[in-house]
Amino acid sequence: MKAETFLPDDYVPVDSEPFMNDKQVEYFRRKLINWRGEVLEDSRDTIESMKDGTRNIPDVADRASEETDRSLELRTRDRERKLVSKIDGALRRIDEGEFGYCIVTGDPISLKRLDARPIATMSLEAQERHERRERVHRTD
Repeated sequence: MKAETFLPDDYVPVDSEPFMNDKQVEYFRRKLINWRGEVLEDSRDTIESMKDGTRNIPDVADRASEETDRSLELRTRDRERKLVSKIDGALRRIDEGEFGYCIVTGDPISLKRLDARPIATMSLEAQERHERRERVHRTD
């Protein structure tokens, strides 16, 4: 097992240091773990509020409004469930030493992109090409 890397609280990855050095890897690992914890906490809160919020509303319009709100909340939680899966994938890539590299080109993904979206699997250029192809071949 690898020893834990010391990381100052104010550490931010910079381009002038070697790409995906121990500090950068630890920075992104912690960022992903914290993000995952926040998403799971939100999900727990939603489940608790839905359990507590079950009530009999006599007005049809109010009941419909509450059902719409619940439906939106459940869709949001489903997206977050998928997000947790992507976060887990990024953590797996960290463990395998593949984090930070584009799955299409193998080139490093920019630190700014990773900081903004640590679950990114493609460089900005590869992502743009992918989205252009998707638009061209999309069937509406």
